[in-house]
This record gives sequence, C-alpha cells and structure tokens, in this order.
Amino acid sequence: FQVCAMHKCRNVAGQGVLRPWDGLAGPARKGIPMRFMMLMYPGPEAETETSPVPPGPEGQKLLQDRMAFNQRMVDAGVMKGGDGLKPTRKGARVKYQAGGKTLVLDGPFTETKEVLGGYWIIEVPGLADAISWARQAPCPAGEFIEIREVYGADDFGEEAAAIGREQQAQMDANAARDEAAKS
Repeated sequence: FQVCAMHKCRNVAGQGVLRPWDGLAGPARKGIPMRFMMLMYPGPEAETETSPVPPGPEGQKLLQDRMAFNQRMVDAGVMKGGDGLKPTRKGARVKYQAGGKTLVLDGPFTETKEVLGGYWIIEVPGLADAISWARQAPCPAGEFIEIREVYGADDFGEEAAAIGREQQAQMDANAARDEAAKS
C-alpha cells in the first residue's frame, strides 16, 4: 500500500483511500490486521502498591479475572504481548535537551496525574475490534484503557520496512537463543 505523507492516508492495493479519521475500519483494511496497544491506567493507588495485586479477596479476584481475560485474547489469536509496569519510583525519565544533552529524572513522578500501569499489544481487523476487547477488560471503577494504533515498519517506507524485518528476525533469533539457554 501507499501512505500519504500529509495525513497518513493509505491506498491499499487500489482498494480506496483510508484516512485516519475514517475509524480505521472499512474496505481498504479488509483482511489486513492492525496492531494496537491497549494502555492501562490503573489510578493513583498503583503508585503506592508494593504488589501488583491489591490486597484481599478483591485483589485475588481481579488477578484471576485479568488472567482469564488475557487467556481469552490468546485463545482468539489477538494478543501479541503485554506486561504490567512497576510504580514510577522504580523508574527514570530521560529528557532530551538542546545540543544533544540529556537530563535523567529519577522516579517517582509526582507531577504526573495519570500513570501507565501496563499494556497489551493486540492484532485485530480495526479500531472497533480493539475497543470491543478493551471493553471486556476487568477494570475497577476509575481505571481506563487508552487504545492506540501501532505504526508498522511499512508505514515508514520500503527501506525502513526491510530494516524492520531484519531487526525482527534478529530479535526472534535472540529470543530463541535465550529460551534454549534456559532449558
């Protein structure tokens, strides 16, 4: 397909133009899976937790429900990855400045109102499908999931796509090597 540099519109094999504001579903995307990140924002209590599972029976139920949700996505063949994130106090930010300098800020990031708590990477036909999966996620009141389409290497042109395929093959080989070393 071709990508319009101005609006990131796509013309897929002459099937028509799909613009980002078209909802990312329709004839131009038919049969071509799209990758999305579902970004989980668990709320401020996630910053104070010493465990990823809230205490008590409610926390255990939430963990079981999330594991079952993940399994449904795996069984459906849509989940490609995902992880939970530890509190920001265990992290850092690298801020880029003029002249190629960087500034490292140690966590916690108290000025942040919403803290990313984890993510899923899914591959589905379109945004409507990603929303459908996100609506099924077991989340307590106040939490939310942001859904963002992931750029693929093809979105940056053929040269970048070729490099991306080489890098993916290298990552796959590294993962297989690491898995073999564990055995």
